[in-house]
This record gives sequence, structure tokens and C-alpha cells, in this order.
Amino acid sequence: MPAIASDGGHVRLRFDIAYDGTDFAGWAPQDGHRTVAGVLEEALSTIFRTPVVLRVAGRTDTGVHASGQVAHVDVPIDALAQAYPRRPRPDDPEFGPLVWRLARFLPADVRVRDIVRAPAGFDARFSALRRHYRYRLTTAPYGVEPMQARFVTPWRRPLDVEAMAEASAYLLGLNDFAAFCRYREGGTTIRDLQQLSWERDGHLVTAAVTADAFCWNMVRSVVGALLAVGEHRHPPEWVGGLLSEVKRSSDFAAAPALGLTLVGVDYPPDDELAARTAITRDIRKP
Repeated sequence: MPAIASDGGHVRLRFDIAYDGTDFAGWAPQDGHRTVAGVLEEALSTIFRTPVVLRVAGRTDTGVHASGQVAHVDVPIDALAQAYPRRPRPDDPEFGPLVWRLARFLPADVRVRDIVRAPAGFDARFSALRRHYRYRLTTAPYGVEPMQARFVTPWRRPLDVEAMAEASAYLLGLNDFAAFCRYREGGTTIRDLQQLSWERDGHLVTAAVTADAFCWNMVRSVVGALLAVGEHRHPPEWVGGLLSEVKRSSDFAAAPALGLTLVGVDYPPDDELAARTAITRDIRKP
């Protein structure tokens, strides 16, 4: 069995996760609802024979997908032995057998793609530098291709993607996105939006959205406002004016959840993780 590094009686593991969010009520555990964290924590608690709690880079909403979600879990040292097979293969990654066991425990719409020991100072949420999302929709008159039906939003009206790109430029940088966020007590709505670009490939329209972090409902709301510009219901400069709002705007609707996917999370080099965590925790204080 591999040697177990310890810190306070626990070992922190990093999980890289993908899921189809269609049939989940979001990431966060909720009584009486099927959630991604709930399904994963149940499987992990069964394997480790002790309750475990996952901490995640970004809590996705109901119906939102992920191909690059990151989480961590602190496993008691005496429970970690459950992760290893009785006859380990010398060429297997340390937690390769655990990845394989979870594939048997988990439903088909959530996968743990990789598990590694987290480096010192790593926190899936607070160490993150930025999160990357993609929003996909189609303007095809026949709707969504069947193989994409759970991941692409059908949009029946024509869209001026050039106008949407022009409007996107008003939102880039460090701004207060209160107009685009559902209220969360004690939460800040100031975010650094680092990328917001659009690409059309035939009928398929894709938005690439990157920020240091996102507040509740922010990506779908930003996309919803830009769709209003794309339909010529508002001029591009209208989007910039929304940044002066102090609460969620009612002038547009959030885009549907099914088109949204969290595709990646960036972290600094290992020797900068602790410093990044300290900075982010300070920023996130109410």
C-alpha cells in the first residue's frame, strides 16, 4: 500500500468530475432532491465507510452540465485504506482503482475522471484563478440535433452574433454584476470577467465565458441579456448600462440551463496555491 501523507489526521484528494446536469437539481446537496454532490458523497461515504463532504470549484445550478468540474475531499487517514485494492497493480495510478470502483457505484450521468493527492495549500474553490464556461445554442429551424439535445438550447429566432459580440465588450473587466446575479445574502457581485466571446458554426452559436468567479445565475443572465441584443430588442450599449444597476434586472430573462457547461477551472502553480487561497478568502468575506 502506498505511504500516506497526513495533515491533521486527513488526506486531501482532488477530484476531476464530469456530469450531465439534466436530471440533477444542481450541485449542492438538498433534502429530497437529486444533486451531483449528493450522489457523489453517498458513493464515497459507502466506499470509505465514513461520511465525507466534497468542496467544489463552482456550484452549478439545476440543469447545468460540467466536463471540467473540480472538487476536493478530506479523507480520514484510517479510512483511506479503503481506496486501495487488495492486490494493487504496480503500473496503476495511486487512485486508479478508486476511479474504477466509483464508475461502478455512480449513475451513468456523473463520472469521476481522475483522483490525485492534492498539493499543499490546495482548495478546489478558493485556490481557483478562473472558471471557464461554454454556452451553446442552435438557430436551426428543425431544432437541436438529437445527439446534442441535452446540451444545446434551441433558439427559434434569428440572432445577430456580431451585435452580441459588440455588446459583450461592455462587460469585460472588473465590474459589479448585480444586474446579472440572483441575490445571495452576504455574497459579493463584483467579478472580473476575462473573456466573453461568440462563435457561429452554421446554426450552432457558442459563447465562451471566463471569469475569476461567477455569482449565482450570472452566466445564464449575461447570455440572456446578450440574446436580447442579438434579437435587436436592445442596442449593444444597453448592456453596458446594466452595470449601473444595484440589483437583479427584470429587463431580460436568463438563458435556459441546458445550454450551459462548466468546461474547466484554472489553478496557479503548486507553490502559489496557499497565497491564492488566502487572497480569495479575504475577497469573499461579506
